Amino acid sequence: MELAEPTGFTQAAPDRRPLMPEPPPVRLLAVEDVRLPAATGLEKRLDVFYVDLLEFEREPAAETGVVIYKAENARLRFDVVETQPPRQDYRSVVVEVQSLADAELKLIEQELEYERMRGVTPGEESLFVRDPAGHCISIVERRELM
Repeated sequence: MELAEPTGFTQAAPDRRPLMPEPPPVRLLAVEDVRLPAATGLEKRLDVFYVDLLEFEREPAAETGVVIYKAENARLRFDVVETQPPRQDYRSVVVEVQSLADAELKLIEQELEYERMRGVTPGEESLFVRDPAGHCISIVERRELM
């Protein structure tokens, strides 16, 4: 038995549409962009925390005095001020990551203090840490709905 040579097949034309970049692998649990104050001089430490540790993307700011980090669904905006105003509340910013274990290893590598918190439902865990600006950050693992 011999196979016949294929006929009529042509090479597909290259796709000329622009590629859409993949979104960052991190989400904010927020309805809209989150805006927080940060003292002057913390920009590099904020970059290490949010870009290297939590995998946000740094966006160029359209205005001076603002540092913007992009998540999959929203942005985290820091207004850079000379002196940080007193805190109005102590609610934490909730950040969803793909792997809580990986985030914990990065916290250990960077020698950052954190606290592991257990939730009220079975299997619910989070990491509670303060960012370089002193804001409370709760890191949770993303759970996909089936």
